[in-house]
Amino acid sequence: MNIRSLTRGDGVVIGAAVLLFISSFLKFYTVDGYSSISVTAWDNLGYGLGTYMGGVIGAALIVVNRLLPQPRKVAGLDLGTVGAAFAVLVTWSLFWTLVDISDGSSAAAGLILGFIAALVLTGGAIATPLVPALQAALVPAPRPAAPQPYGAQPPGGYGYPGAGAPQPGQPQPYGGQPQPGQPYGGQPQPGPSQPQPQAPQPAGDFSPFWFAVPVARPLFAEDGSQSPIAELAPGTWYLAVEQRGANLVAQTQDGRRGVLQDTSGIQRG
Repeated sequence: MNIRSLTRGDGVVIGAAVLLFISSFLKFYTVDGYSSISVTAWDNLGYGLGTYMGGVIGAALIVVNRLLPQPRKVAGLDLGTVGAAFAVLVTWSLFWTLVDISDGSSAAAGLILGFIAALVLTGGAIATPLVPALQAALVPAPRPAAPQPYGAQPPGGYGYPGAGAPQPGQPQPYGGQPQPGQPYGGQPQPGPSQPQPQAPQPAGDFSPFWFAVPVARPLFAEDGSQSPIAELAPGTWYLAVEQRGANLVAQTQDGRRGVLQDTSGIQRG
């Protein structure tokens, strides 16, 4: 599970579910003339388990479906769709309970706050796929470390392999031993059987870069088949290793490579 795949809409759903759970322990209704009566949703399991916890379970299904690498289905239905249906049903039930409160009674904080929480939960579940602002990552992805420019040497220090070793062209310390194949006091000369190292040539004008996707997008096989081999999740950095027209060849953290066909709105690192 990747927590960075959660969106702002999922954050709204989580917050509403917590508020709905808390409201189930508050006073459900009051009876006129009997201020000492304290009834909560848990005094009637139809409300406690059937309504309030039904909304919490629906929110859990929505969030779990977002965290899984691949969407799961129950009886052919997406988990997120089932969770949204739970939220709508809970909102509908609490609305009519609020409207049809019995005579001589008044709705208390538990019922009113529960209906508001269920309404926000339903709105977050339905609006997230439709509103771009709710599709942004809930937890921002960390910026990737800037790669060292080609040819730069890391600073030497205690424990660094080769630290303290003289660099080519520097004089040997007093009492030091010449390196193998190097004449005493002279500079290393490449022999006829030792070819000079060649600097790698860049491939075209493309340079690999890190990127993140705004929403979950499939990664297709490089052979051109339309069967996804992985899914890129928002909030995670991936490496673009090649460009093929408008598509990018991306590499996942586990080393798999594939073609990203939809590159709109990607964030470059």
